[in-house]
Amino acid sequence: MPLADVFTLHGQRSASSDPADERAFFLDALAEYQWARDAAGLMPGTIDKLVKPVIELCDHYATVPWRIEPKHLDRYFAGVGKRARSTVRAKITNIDGFYAFLEQRYAGEISRLFGATVESPVDPFNRPRHRGDFGLRVPPSQRAMTDFFVRWREALPTARKEAVACRDYVMAKIAYLSGVRASELCGVRISDVHWESGQWGRFIVEGKGARGSGPRQREAFLFQQGRELLWWYVEEVRGMFRDDPEHPLAPLFPSERVPGAVAALNMPISPAIVPATFRRALKAASRLHLPGPVAELYPHLLRHACATHNYERGKTLWEVQRLLGHEWTTTTVRYLATAQADPEQACREAAGRAVQRLVSDAGSLR
Repeated sequence: MPLADVFTLHGQRSASSDPADERAFFLDALAEYQWARDAAGLMPGTIDKLVKPVIELCDHYATVPWRIEPKHLDRYFAGVGKRARSTVRAKITNIDGFYAFLEQRYAGEISRLFGATVESPVDPFNRPRHRGDFGLRVPPSQRAMTDFFVRWREALPTARKEAVACRDYVMAKIAYLSGVRASELCGVRISDVHWESGQWGRFIVEGKGARGSGPRQREAFLFQQGRELLWWYVEEVRGMFRDDPEHPLAPLFPSERVPGAVAALNMPISPAIVPATFRRALKAASRLHLPGPVAELYPHLLRHACATHNYERGKTLWEVQRLLGHEWTTTTVRYLATAQADPEQACREAAGRAVQRLVSDAGSLR
């Protein structure tokens, strides 16, 4: 329910047993919950995700939240509402959040008007167990990633669609070098690449906002390898697609397919590749060219590999955090769960640096 479509607020109400009155009260409370989350700075899309499972559950049972019991929640998510574990967990968490709002602001009024007690149907028995990242993401080793990209590039000239294969290869390697998400990479336009920025150039991405606050622009890094690779792609490959690469809105990584509506309008640019297409291409390439125990690659595993390998090569936690565009260091730490850190070696190196400083200070006093 869009916020702009809601015009009613709670007024002075009298006790009622009419289901229509309960329904009206629920809709008003739902609207005020949306306003509260909007005031907290959440984006409209995030707010929609918060209220949608509440509406689905109530519509399924044709009732209001304070008439729903834990057994109703169990039956719904074991039946028609059954989805992937992560989806169910997110929905139940959002439902529980709405009940917390309802209990704190309107429990007394609901009890007075409808004689009902507001209590969340999420109890200790059906509450999803929090398992963090739902499993440890183990990226390939640095050597395996190097071999993977060497083998993939050697196979490009024999690809059935060379331009498409080159596009997918460049996207994968840029994602690995820069640590950007698939959705961020797919949205990059040619005009978003700033070759003069920093030492090797950077590009602008629409990053993921923290805590549902919506996308935020940030600079992603190319580094020397990425700059050389992207320059080759722009100069040799990008012009092989059927749109105008000189257009200011042209995507850096276009789709090979031009939708009928776009073709009919004779538009100068193609739509950008979508993350699902990139995911399929990366999966297929990894099955063919990736050595080692990791069977398949997917875009977010490239992001984990970027973080882990840069940390193993000596970048500090803060530098990896900035590379990934994280707001919180605690988020970055989860990406380094498989980093091959050696505390004993670090201790020896720290002691060596301390000795060097003492020797240097003693020499300067002479």
